[in-house]
Amino acid sequence: MQKIKTRDVIVIGFALFSMFFGAGNLIFPPHLGMTSGDEWLTGFSCFIFVEVFLSCVGIYAMVLGGGSITALEDAIGKIPGRVLNIIIILCTGVLIAPPRTAATTFEMSIAPFTDKISLLAFSIIFFAIVFITTIRPTRFVDIIGKYLTPILVICTFILIIAGIVNPIGEIAPPLSSTVAQDGVIAGYQTMDILAVVGFGIVMLNTLRLKGYTDHKVQLKAIIYICIVAGLLLCSIYGGLAYLGATSSQVISHDLNQAQLIVAITRHLLGSTGTLILGIIVGFACLTTAIGLAGATAYFFEKISNGKIKYQTWIVINILISASLCNLGLTSIINLAVPILTTICPPFMVTVILLLFRNHIKNNAIYKVCAFIGLIFGLYYTIQSYI
Repeated sequence: MQKIKTRDVIVIGFALFSMFFGAGNLIFPPHLGMTSGDEWLTGFSCFIFVEVFLSCVGIYAMVLGGGSITALEDAIGKIPGRVLNIIIILCTGVLIAPPRTAATTFEMSIAPFTDKISLLAFSIIFFAIVFITTIRPTRFVDIIGKYLTPILVICTFILIIAGIVNPIGEIAPPLSSTVAQDGVIAGYQTMDILAVVGFGIVMLNTLRLKGYTDHKVQLKAIIYICIVAGLLLCSIYGGLAYLGATSSQVISHDLNQAQLIVAITRHLLGSTGTLILGIIVGFACLTTAIGLAGATAYFFEKISNGKIKYQTWIVINILISASLCNLGLTSIINLAVPILTTICPPFMVTVILLLFRNHIKNNAIYKVCAFIGLIFGLYYTIQSYI
């Protein structure tokens, strides 16, 4: 069996961490910590289950099934599987996540320092960088893993350590009566469980480009890669949730998710902290946008049998994402909630069942469970508007 290089595992694991660790991953844990108060570990655990555990399991399940497209379509049928894949890819790679990453970067990395750069001008610059980085499909995973992730991790840990050494305040009782549910919804909002469709393709392609062609070796490598990414994600999420929990008696509860992390950073590190946060946000959102753009382009090239070239979709993706970015962060988050609450349950159920593909041969089971998940998703979505 081919030997798996430790260097490859670390670089690809760092890249996977960075692709997952985007706008939502940074802004939702502190807000969850604030609303959860002294029950923040409960909210955090539910968040981690959806955000880290299911996402890593999803990557493995997709690779186990031979790739995200094949895995879903073989389980629930070609047409429903293809429809679900396309909806998920459009949400994670075009309509919600990339515009949100750019809008978050603007609100947290640019707006606190100057009002001379408009959101429109910034979105053009942001997505120009994404274009330059992703237009060559063989480069972007190594660029993320080798160069961007180490800077992101170091800056984030500086903030977390500052908050542990010198806590903002005492942890108060929870502001919410639905802490566990809040944790699950925050996990939905990061969209990482959905991103496994595109990221599964990226991971497989990257392993193949590095010479790992045997399926068993690929599966073993994916386990190691997910462990590296998962440990980084858990440690950083835990730190950010703790910062939010310690802020509930000191910082206003009326701030939105992005404004809260800005306020926490200013309280802990002053103006220097604002600069550090700007670097964290910029790198977190940029690495995610790069990963999603590349994954989406891979996906559409594959399902079109090469008729839509990778480079063509990169251009289409960036033009649409840059336009939607100008709706603003709050509008994008509000738009995402009903969509994600509806489509996450059927997808999560199917991904979990795919782990037992060798034991569950009857495709009717996958279809029924996915349908039940969809019904529950629709129910909770409708309930939130009643």
